[in-house]
Amino acid sequence: MVILLSRVIKYGIQNFWRNGLLSSATIVVMILALTVFSSLIIFGSAANTTISSLQEKIDVSVYFKTSADEGQILALKSSLEELEEVRAVEYISRDQALESFKEKHKDDPAVIQSLDELGDNPLSASINVRAKDPKYYADISSFLESEAPAGLIDKINFSENQVVIERLSKIVNTLRMGGIILAVVLALIAFLIAFNTIRLAIFSNRESIEIMRLVGASNSLIRGPYIVEGIIHGLIASLITTILFIPLVYILGPYLKILVPEFGLVSYFWSHIFVLLGGQILISGGIGIFSSLIAMRKHLKV
Repeated sequence: MVILLSRVIKYGIQNFWRNGLLSSATIVVMILALTVFSSLIIFGSAANTTISSLQEKIDVSVYFKTSADEGQILALKSSLEELEEVRAVEYISRDQALESFKEKHKDDPAVIQSLDELGDNPLSASINVRAKDPKYYADISSFLESEAPAGLIDKINFSENQVVIERLSKIVNTLRMGGIILAVVLALIAFLIAFNTIRLAIFSNRESIEIMRLVGASNSLIRGPYIVEGIIHGLIASLITTILFIPLVYILGPYLKILVPEFGLVSYFWSHIFVLLGGQILISGGIGIFSSLIAMRKHLKV
């Protein structure tokens, strides 16, 4: 077995160097496919982080009439807290709303003077409701409209982030699907190039293969070098792709940080480098091995 394995590896390396130009073309296309694959993983993580961050900012704001009784508001707050869909409920009284408003406009004397001239608090009490999942907000809004006493609520306001998240999710899903299609197309091209590389190697070595079969060489010895050649294609493509990503993440990291402050590209890359490299090796190695097996089955019939 050791002798057989050493010969298989030796002949596989020889085949790789003999088909240098085609091997290089195979590796280049594999690198492109792996680049798209790795980019999809990183893009997906950044998009998920962005969506999760925005979801944390979504809430339902319920504004009450200035004449609303505080006891009724607190009773409604308690009812909301009992709902399984609700994660948290924050009550903001009229006085708290006024203090917050003054703090926000403390550098605007005209606004402060207008409040003083009114002599009364014009702001209403409100409660902010956060759900365990954004899909529950419609149910919470319906609950408020049906359970709140008449004349208590002035308006119910969904955060505008809900619309942003829905649009962002659609964009992310579209881009993700487009990336998957591109990766599949590139993987198919890499497979075809690898397939033709192995097929040409088989054709150029057909006399040697026939002699090996006549003298009783095993199928493993005949197949093995071409499988090794496919594995070499995959390993080299994976290593080059990973090396190329190192300067890219440092260049793009600061720009992505501006768009997605919660996502650190450099730290994500280094913490997931073995996952990315492992996935690349599986995909590229699988393409190399599968194309080799198909080419041998078609042309060697061993």
